Amino acid sequence: MAVILITGGARSGKSLRAEMRARGFPGKPIYIATAEALDAEMSARIAAHRERRGHDWIEREAPLDLVEAISDSDGGGARLVDCLTLWLSNLLHAERDWKAEAGHLADALARQRSPVILVSNEVGLGIVPDNALARVFRDAAGIVNQKIAGVADEVEFMVAGLPMKVK
Repeated sequence: MAVILITGGARSGKSLRAEMRARGFPGKPIYIATAEALDAEMSARIAAHRERRGHDWIEREAPLDLVEAISDSDGGGARLVDCLTLWLSNLLHAERDWKAEAGHLADALARQRSPVILVSNEVGLGIVPDNALARVFRDAAGIVNQKIAGVADEVEFMVAGLPMKVK
């Protein structure tokens, strides 16, 4: 079993790297999507990701109930969660306790038999946001990334399409 966190900035190659890593494990890979197609731009992004992956993936949508999706899919191929920051955004929007949910996720990852690759954005590298909600999101994303990195067997940071091994 392996838990792998792949983080980095926007368009750094995180998803492509995660897909490659998931395909490297035995069994049919499982894509756990946290995004929802709420507008035309997101619909186009989702379609582009699906087209790039092809039809050799099992797909599962989990905009909020990520722990359930990971637990229910254990025992098969590698699971790719794309992405933790969208999941966090969904939790905040739904006014759910993101700290408790992140704790449940970390606990669940430690119990998995099949590999899990998680993609997350590194959002705290820029300037301090000028509004309270953006600061809450930035801080929460950093805390979630730290918590998951703490239980991960491997952590990679993507820069310009190149992976840097962190852990």
